[in-house]
Order: sequence, then C-alpha cells, then structure tokens
Amino acid sequence: MTELSQRQKYDLKRQLEELKACKGKHTELISLYVPPTKQISDVTAYLRNEISESQNIKSKTTKKNVLSAIESILSRLKMFRQAPENGVVFFVGHKSIGSDQTSMVAFVVVPPLPIQTFLYRCDSLFYTEPIEAMLTEKEIYGLLLIDRRECTIGLLRGSRVELLKYMTSQVPGKHGRGGQSQRRFERLTEIAAHEWFQKCGEKASEIFLAEPDIKGILIGGPGPTKRYFHDENYLHYEVQNKVIDLFDTGYTDEFGLREIVSVASDTMQDLKVGQEKKVMKRFLREVTKGDNSLAIYGEDHVRRALEMGAIDTLLLSEDLRKYRITLACPTCSYEEKRTVKEDDLEDFEPPMCPKCETPTQMEITEKIDIIDELSELVESTSGKVFLISQSSEEGDSLKAAFNGIAAISRYPLDIA
Repeated sequence: MTELSQRQKYDLKRQLEELKACKGKHTELISLYVPPTKQISDVTAYLRNEISESQNIKSKTTKKNVLSAIESILSRLKMFRQAPENGVVFFVGHKSIGSDQTSMVAFVVVPPLPIQTFLYRCDSLFYTEPIEAMLTEKEIYGLLLIDRRECTIGLLRGSRVELLKYMTSQVPGKHGRGGQSQRRFERLTEIAAHEWFQKCGEKASEIFLAEPDIKGILIGGPGPTKRYFHDENYLHYEVQNKVIDLFDTGYTDEFGLREIVSVASDTMQDLKVGQEKKVMKRFLREVTKGDNSLAIYGEDHVRRALEMGAIDTLLLSEDLRKYRITLACPTCSYEEKRTVKEDDLEDFEPPMCPKCETPTQMEITEKIDIIDELSELVESTSGKVFLISQSSEEGDSLKAAFNGIAAISRYPLDIA
C-alpha cells in the first residue's frame, strides 16, 4: 500500500475527527463506500432499493431522516459520471445537536488510497474504519531493552513510542561469599540469568511476531548483556533475523525506549522520528545563535517572513488546532483575517466593522485550517513543511516553547 504524505495524513485525520464527532439520536447516519470499480448506475439502483426498505422503519422521525439522507446522496451522485480513481465515500445524515434536535450533515470524501469494497451502513455513528485503516502507520520498529535486572519491550510507530511490556528479574546481584559457596552461587546466578533471558526472549518474540509489518528490531541496554542476549539467540529466529543493530543506553525502563530511539535516529536516517529530530535540532541551533540566526517563531513573525518568501523550512505542531478566518463587512468592502482556536470558534462573535459609520457586524466568509493555510503558502515559494508529532520530545518542545509554529529562514531577517 502506498505511504501517505504528512499533509494527506493530517487532512484525513482532521476529517475523521469531524466525522467521529457526529452522533445520531437513532440509526440516522449513512455511510456509503463506493470503490472505483463500481458503476454509479449500480449504486443509484442500490439506493433506490434502500428507499423501499426504509419505508418499513417504525419511527416516523427516523424514517423521514433516513429517506432525506438517501435522497441527499442520490442528488450528489448525479455529479459523478463514474467513481473517482480511488473511489468516493458519502457520510450523510442527521446528527444530534442537543435539546432533542438534529441537524443535517453531509460529507463527500475522496480518499487518498483506493477503496476496496462497496459498503452501505446506516447507524447512529458514521462507519469510519476503512478510512482509519488508511492512517495505519507503516513505519514500525520493535524496541527491546535488556540487562540482568530489567527488560522493556515497545514499538516505534512512525514517531510515536509505545510501551508494551516491562518486566523485572530475580537474578541475584553481587555477593561476598568465597570458596565452594562462591562457585555454587555463581552457577545458580548463571542458571537464573539464562531463565531470565529465555523469558524475555519468549515474550519479545510473542509481541514482535504479532506485528507482521515490523521493519526491524532495535536492541539496547547498558554494558555487554544485550550483546550476549542477541548472540545466544534467545529470540525466535524470525525476530532475530529482523534485528538491525544494538545500541548503548543508560536505561532499560520506559525512559530507555525514548533513549534508544534518540540514539538510533542519529545513525538511521530513514527513521521518521529521526527526520523530526534532525530538523528540530537544526532549528534549536539557530535559536541559540543570536546574530545571523535563521530561526523564526511566533505566528506573526512567521507570517511576515512568508510574505517575503523567505522561509526555507516550516515547522508545525500536528496538534495545532486553530483556524484562519476571514471577516468581511456586508455593507462596505472592509476585510480582515484572524486566527481563532478551534474550541473558541463555535462561540466566536464577529466584531463590528471599524470602517462603517453606522454599526455593522462583520461576517465569517472563509474558514481554513491554519496548518493547511500555512503549508500552502510555504509550498508556493518552494519551501518545505514538517508536521511534528506531539508524541515526540521534539513535538512537546515545539508546542510548549514556540506555540506550535516555527520556521527556518533562507537568510537572516530583522523582523522583531
């Protein structure tokens, strides 16, 4: 399956958030998946049959809402002579808006990857699993940290680190015995260590074999233990064959998972999280430069640099939930733009026009996701865009310290 770009994943993720927020009072939300091989005439005939079937719905309100949703899809189908290259998905129905009221919603989604099967479903929620499957991360690495005291097993999915299993051992530590007691104790210690390594190998193998798309395994830990564990083949042979390299880490607990990813990203250039770390390190180096710095941060400064076409690389937090809205006066030609948080948009009251002599309230004439807006502006000047996941340390830093918007310019700018 083709890997989606960062922008495609982001746009799809945002669409899913909107779809999953819709909830019907009853089974009044219709999901219709039309694959590229399906004839539009066949889909129309199917929906006509569904209209007949829906006449049997007992609740008058539900029947009315379902029928209006089907009719809405039928009217939209007339826009297509044939299904698009990847197919098309219709999400139409009546969502609950409280106080026993509903509101009609309609989404037409042309997916970035082909739809495989025709599907019609009427439920109280939109059926989004086939779309969600398109977001499944294809870059997956197994993470294993081990010494004689601890073992931690996890996964790296794209730039997200997941802890799956943490275990501690009962292997004895150092002792002060001598003579025969020392040799006997050492023998028992080695037996306990062997059993511990067997246990860790079996659990890690079980977890990693359940992930058929794993591209490789990274093993870490302090000292020589990890090398002994690997060389003695404690892992299942299929897992053993996927081991990419061994890395020195100071920790073998959950913190060590992030540590091994950080260490590995310095040498494994194809890691997505490595690319994020690299570009963020470059940005932070510029921040600390002082004179002739190429670092820009803060929405206003980034926008001014964009107007000059001076941005080489734009860094945006994937969790930036803001919209850029255009406000226009219906009386005069005055217009202005503002950035509004998603949570504030529902209750946003447009201001009065500052240019009209008589008080006139402005209207929202356009709304665009700020990530889409800024990305398009940068790409129009041949700049690069990186969406930084907040599940990484770099993502946390970008969101907390720079409000999720930063950039590296092509040349030093004086826009303070």
